[in-house]
Amino acid sequence: MLRSKATTFFIHTAGWLVFLGFPLLFMNRTQDSSSSTYFIILSPWYWLFCATYIVLFYLNAWYLVPQFVFKKRYVIYGGMVLLLLVCVYFLRPFDNLLDHNLRQSPRPKAMLGALPADTLSLDGKSLYFGPLPHQDMRMQDPLFKPVTTHASLNIDMVGLFIFIMIMGLSIAVSTVEKWQVTEQKMIKAEAEKAHAELSFLKAQINPHFLFNTLNNIYALSVTDSKNTSASIMKLSNIMRYVTDEVVEDLVSLQSEVDCINDYIDLQRLRLGKKTILNFEVTGAISNQRIAPLVLMTFIENVFKYGISKHEVAKINMKLDIDGSKLNFFCQNTIFDNGSSGKRKGIGIANTRQRLNHIYPGRHKLEITKEDDLFTVNLEINC
Repeated sequence: MLRSKATTFFIHTAGWLVFLGFPLLFMNRTQDSSSSTYFIILSPWYWLFCATYIVLFYLNAWYLVPQFVFKKRYVIYGGMVLLLLVCVYFLRPFDNLLDHNLRQSPRPKAMLGALPADTLSLDGKSLYFGPLPHQDMRMQDPLFKPVTTHASLNIDMVGLFIFIMIMGLSIAVSTVEKWQVTEQKMIKAEAEKAHAELSFLKAQINPHFLFNTLNNIYALSVTDSKNTSASIMKLSNIMRYVTDEVVEDLVSLQSEVDCINDYIDLQRLRLGKKTILNFEVTGAISNQRIAPLVLMTFIENVFKYGISKHEVAKINMKLDIDGSKLNFFCQNTIFDNGSSGKRKGIGIANTRQRLNHIYPGRHKLEITKEDDLFTVNLEINC
């Protein structure tokens, strides 16, 4: 925001410096002496000329356009513009500056070529004898330059042209600024919407995950299993991770892997001999960060639909880490465990949305169902 304001200030300053320099260049085109520049700068008409259009620019850009044009009060805006046009017509900023410059500037030497009738050329030199008796003293001054002032009924066309240009530029500037503010609000609203959606999705995932884990521990406690206490400790680790770290949009990959290991250990406690489980992590874990529970959804799905008490079940899971690139693979046999059709797939659908929000264009998710095998391939570029 500060950088944007600084850039805007620099552009406005540079633009007005160029504008202030135009009268100096225009007035000095026919002048042979550099001293005329000082006459112009010290002239109050020069500063009246500049101040008039600067005030018009910001009055239109900061007040008239936002208050009338953006609120579709076009008739009032048109009346205000006509009023300003009348003011500029009577002020005549350019004509007054031009007339003052012609009066005050010294006569250029190039204009002395046409000598009056009371001069004599001798040996290539022109001699001036002074005014004739019937001539006005001022008219005989070789340095005198008649000043032609504009009649009050004449229109200051240059001044009106500058008025139109200034009003058009101020409308353009005001419109661009409004567009930028609107775009920033839209970006902020989209970011807030995405954050709210992610919070809602995580709120859906976490209770579902904890509910299943508590059911597993309950089953162990009913059978008086000796692994109950160890299971409670692992669940405590998982809950600490879920409550303390999952509130962030990104967590360390090591924390996610530790949570997965604790969850798989909890699931192993209830697995029978007919279930073959393989989980492997390859590659080096360093400072990678990942969206919390984005892998846990697929692992939870494996244990929910890939285990049978009567048939042999094979579960293969692998996480390969290659720098900032993660490749996750899991595959399991599909069994109909009588789960509710409405709840089935909710976690995966939510995970798809989270991946689209957090890793747009930086992930690839493929889910296939072939030959009673459910396969997930997920690539994430952290």
